[in-house]
Amino acid sequence: MTTSRRDFVQLSILAGGAVGIGLAEQTEAADATVEKATEKLKILVLGGTGLIGPPMVAHALARGHEVTLFNRGKTNSHLFTELEKLKGDRNDDLSALEAEVKSGRRWDAVVDNTASIPRWVTASAGLLADSADYYLYTSSISAYADSSKPNADETEPVGQISAEDEAKVLTTKDITGENYGPLKARCEAEARKAFTEERTCVVRPGLIVGPGDYSDRFTYWPVRIYKGGEVMAPGNPTDPVQFIDCRDLGEWYIRLVENGTLGTFNGVGPRSPMSVAGMLYGIRATVDNQISFTWVDADFLEKHEVQAWMHMTVWVPPVGEYAGFSTSNIDRAIEAGLTFRPLADTTVATIDYWNSLDEERHGKVRAGCPPELEQTVLAAWRARGEE
Repeated sequence: MTTSRRDFVQLSILAGGAVGIGLAEQTEAADATVEKATEKLKILVLGGTGLIGPPMVAHALARGHEVTLFNRGKTNSHLFTELEKLKGDRNDDLSALEAEVKSGRRWDAVVDNTASIPRWVTASAGLLADSADYYLYTSSISAYADSSKPNADETEPVGQISAEDEAKVLTTKDITGENYGPLKARCEAEARKAFTEERTCVVRPGLIVGPGDYSDRFTYWPVRIYKGGEVMAPGNPTDPVQFIDCRDLGEWYIRLVENGTLGTFNGVGPRSPMSVAGMLYGIRATVDNQISFTWVDADFLEKHEVQAWMHMTVWVPPVGEYAGFSTSNIDRAIEAGLTFRPLADTTVATIDYWNSLDEERHGKVRAGCPPELEQTVLAAWRARGEE
């Protein structure tokens, strides 16, 4: 495929997931089956209402922790009405946090879910460095400079951006596929600078999926498979895929905070390597309908303008600069307590979330292959021997 790394990351950003955008309609109720933590912590969450935020906050509450949210109050403002909420903007208004710091307020930990511009981290982490003991920053697998090495671990080099180019990024609208990864890497550096290596944890998630995913990147497959019929499947059935359920990621964050875990971790899954066929047939196992998969190779898809990742979501052919994509090493994360729920759980929860959305939202699908394009390409694939 000729899609460049820059274009690929840009597609992710446009889909809505790469800069932390996500709407969640998840329950706020604390799970009574969750065992209480031995020590009650005061946790400040920068963000907390999009995608990984709701399950993370809910789990923190279930564990008995005290949670404060700092955000703009625009995304899912109906969630967690009982919690203390400090209103502000990472881009230009930290006054609410500044007032708390000046009053002598302290937290045991800060979880930063939202920063994609280094100066945001410089400002917030710098402000909170003497008012909190621990900083967990949410980075991205895109921070790595190279995606061509299979089974790459956290020691691989990250992308670089010049001070001049960084200064041009004034808001999230200035983030592109070319600068997104290096900007996240710079955010990591600013977190470590403010809190030092001895008080900082960095998690680099890959594709975050499950209930609340506003990008539709994973959701496309459960929705399409639930409809049944002939489904166009991409590439070689053995091509690798990786993703992480937002609930697994959010709950893991709280374990990292509780344990004061330090270092850098690839936050992806599942535990064992999964192929695109394993994913599709795993989703298929949750439904009872008439369905078949027709596998169309990557070159044919490209020829017919079917894009990896955006049309054929989750999947990228493992060649060239993407030879190592979807094979990130997760040994360190597993050792640090990352767990993974079954694919069936993620699938059913995703479908339930999708079905909870209104028809207007259903008409504004953000990723996946349009039905007419799928049918056109399938017909061309069947007819290829006649050409």
